[in-house]
Amino acid sequence: MKMSVFFGSVIMSVILASCNSSIPDETTRRVPQFENDQVEVWKSIIYPSQPLSMHRHDNPRTIIALRGGTLRVVNQDGESHDMTWESGKAYWLGVDTPGELHGDVNEGTEPIEVIVVQMKND
Repeated sequence: MKMSVFFGSVIMSVILASCNSSIPDETTRRVPQFENDQVEVWKSIIYPSQPLSMHRHDNPRTIIALRGGTLRVVNQDGESHDMTWESGKAYWLGVDTPGELHGDVNEGTEPIEVIVVQMKND
């Protein structure tokens, strides 16, 4: 119960802070929001035709879509799949396939903004 209350308060404070910020720089980026020994939280802003560099997630995470859209996720071998996120909704993503890197591409016309709450290993 304590963990869910803590986790809920972290998510709410990050969402509120993110909603009040303006984005003057139109470049794809990660913006650190909060980190402790249990979670790492960042805001990803993915502009059209500006892919994120190749990376991986060794820990599970929750995605909260502030501005939704569809991302094409392309792995290092060129295989891809689409992930569609609706604004205002949250999604659970597990650990990435071991040893596999991927990049995210917004092929839409509007920026996608998400809060990522990634769990850390105990």
